[in-house]
Amino acid sequence: METVFRGKRVASILGVLPEKEGLFDEEAGNYTFPVSQTMRLKRVMGFDRHRISKETTAVSDFAIRGLNHMLAEGWIRKEEIGAVIVVTMCPDHFVPHISNIVQGECDLPHEVVCLDIAQGCTGYIVGLMQAFMMLEHLGDKKVVLINGDVLLHRISKQDRNEYPVIGDGAALSIVENTEDEEPIWMDLKMDGSRRECLMIPAGGFRMPCTPETGEMKDWGDGNIRSLDQMYMDGTEVMNFVMREIPPLVDGLYARAGKDPAETAWYLFHQPNRFILDKLAGRMKVDKKKMPMDLVAQIGNPSGASIPLVTALDLRETFLEKAYPCCLCGFGTGLSFGAVLMNFGGFDHCEILETDL
Repeated sequence: METVFRGKRVASILGVLPEKEGLFDEEAGNYTFPVSQTMRLKRVMGFDRHRISKETTAVSDFAIRGLNHMLAEGWIRKEEIGAVIVVTMCPDHFVPHISNIVQGECDLPHEVVCLDIAQGCTGYIVGLMQAFMMLEHLGDKKVVLINGDVLLHRISKQDRNEYPVIGDGAALSIVENTEDEEPIWMDLKMDGSRRECLMIPAGGFRMPCTPETGEMKDWGDGNIRSLDQMYMDGTEVMNFVMREIPPLVDGLYARAGKDPAETAWYLFHQPNRFILDKLAGRMKVDKKKMPMDLVAQIGNPSGASIPLVTALDLRETFLEKAYPCCLCGFGTGLSFGAVLMNFGGFDHCEILETDL
């Protein structure tokens, strides 16, 4: 889907993270592989630590804690909120939706539109697109966009492909109308034919969780997991990223008539440093313009990675003013999307650490 928006901005970003950290060095003995072999991944992939939420914590807990902080600090007033959009792969329940839980717990007006979107790694791009479309019909109201996951609840501690990479947490963005008419160029694509590259097989209506789906075993790759837990075909995901993202971004620049050299920052989804380093090389992007250390700081937080890497690495920069940026997400679905926009000049931008 190729489209253009005008008169929209991200006004504020709040990251909400659990305090607990898992250290890669301490977890290296969890896996069936030799520790010396596992430790080489720390240098190659950029692993160091990741944030781990409590077993009892759900995405709504991060969302409610974050929105209440925004309200208490005066970032936004309840009467200014026209919609709450939650983008996640980790619903609290099948019913009700997280956005309705947030609305009820934060005592928001009945007029607030509540919407949950099931999306992961491309979730910030999908969420921005939906927020921009909502703003066309909300007058002077604003959208609270919430991206969050607690994926470690569904990942085996004996899966070296997944467990050291993933981090739990959320990011809340206030999205609003503005008088700035600078075009926002977007392109979003899907390829469901490769959907099984990233998958939690059991737990839905197709394959409910049973004692059999919970059986832990080696699936032939040396990683021990059950059908209740996430599986990733790392080689195919890597090939997908290298094949699809450069032409996606190049095409967006061509349609916008913009010179990539004028882009100040490339804010990409953060799968790991190895993929981002290879991607920057393929796209001939100055690596100083592409932050790629989020996995080393907190892990890969799925759809929250773009706002979180912004708040962690570039907070002061983006509080100062807006910059021409390229935002790009890719992963589950499989899905991939990019945005060219002026990003920054935020009213507020910070990280909130919690006991969740």
